[in-house]
Amino acid sequence: MAPIVNPIARTDFASVKTTIHRKLIQKLNLERLTEANREDVRREVSQLLEALVLGESAPMNLQERERVVQEVLDEVFGLGPLEPLLADSSVNDILVNTYKRVYVERKGLLELTPVQFRDDVHLMGIIDRIVSAVGRRVDESSPMVDARLADGSRVNAIIPPLSVDGPCLSIRRFGRNRLTADDLLNNNSLTPAMLELLRGCVKARLNVLVSGGTGAGKTTFLNVLSSYISNRERIVTIEDAAELLLNQEHVVRLETRPPNIEGKGAIHQRQLVINALRMRPDRIIVGEVRGEEALDMLQAMNTGHDGSLTTIHANTPRDALGRLETMVAMGSLNIPESAIRRQIAAAIDVVVQVNRMSDGTRKIVSIAEITGMEGSVVTMQDIFIHRKRGIRENGEVLGDFVATGVRPKFSERLLVSGIQLPTSMFEAGAVR
Repeated sequence: MAPIVNPIARTDFASVKTTIHRKLIQKLNLERLTEANREDVRREVSQLLEALVLGESAPMNLQERERVVQEVLDEVFGLGPLEPLLADSSVNDILVNTYKRVYVERKGLLELTPVQFRDDVHLMGIIDRIVSAVGRRVDESSPMVDARLADGSRVNAIIPPLSVDGPCLSIRRFGRNRLTADDLLNNNSLTPAMLELLRGCVKARLNVLVSGGTGAGKTTFLNVLSSYISNRERIVTIEDAAELLLNQEHVVRLETRPPNIEGKGAIHQRQLVINALRMRPDRIIVGEVRGEEALDMLQAMNTGHDGSLTTIHANTPRDALGRLETMVAMGSLNIPESAIRRQIAAAIDVVVQVNRMSDGTRKIVSIAEITGMEGSVVTMQDIFIHRKRGIRENGEVLGDFVATGVRPKFSERLLVSGIQLPTSMFEAGAVR
């Protein structure tokens, strides 16, 4: 009987794979291959690989050869070692902490993966491929960059000298299968009554501010809210890195531009907001308000562009208004504090607070109405809240969605728009 050739040992395979991989890359014309058909490239890579394997002392079985072929294809057409993670629908975030350590977030929890890059040069090549695809750059003169992948996933890269231990890359996944309102209900992120109220707010053209921390799901929820906008309306979206995916037919997407290598030519969100007002929009959606464009956004909301949607980083609805006030002050130091607050009270109708809980789940923890001013204070009232009751031994957060018993003042605006909500929806007590 012929001797059985065992598959190459794991430690040997890593070194042999690296050697063969390097030789393959050297022999292949990568620039030409990127323009070729994927199957043609696979055949060419497979033929070269056969010749190279024969020249190595260690054997490789069919499965291991397929692995090397696939990894070379990922290098040519994709993002190298990150491709398997990008293909995994359960991964929400990919966090590359230097070339040796790659973490992912699944269901709100972080875990270390066995994925590694060869070295800093390999990682920098992948980063360059991502940012150059959207016309951006990253180098020592511009060591931070925001970009996006083809599926809308948000990307941030930071390199030395700012990142001391080597290049770092963060990818906020925006999956192929976008979450829908039904998904949010199934995930217990909110209740049908809360969703029905927010659907009415969008259809009645109320201005909605979605507040939440990093990774809370603000953009995902903004996408769900935007699905209630009529197809007959003209929508202009404004973002730092375009990631909103609207289903409507009449959508104009605007994206900021960083400065060129000479430090010139930057286009900021404020300029895009001002320009959007000249484009006859029915709705303006700002992916995230984070600076002096806040003033122009508020003025747009107050001058006929109602029904606008935006998000902001904040831990509570009250904090969201405080941050908005600070941003407006950044844009114009001459506006009195009281005038800024009046602008906010007149422009924003509803603040929706989205939180990521300690068990990784995302929930709408508050829907609050802006009711006006009392003296120098912007007043608001909660309509629905999430009341936390404790945590199970397995870490699951326990809680109930509760109606506060307050019927919102904007109910009249909903009624005028043909949206009639049952009074029982607002009765005090647990909703779920």
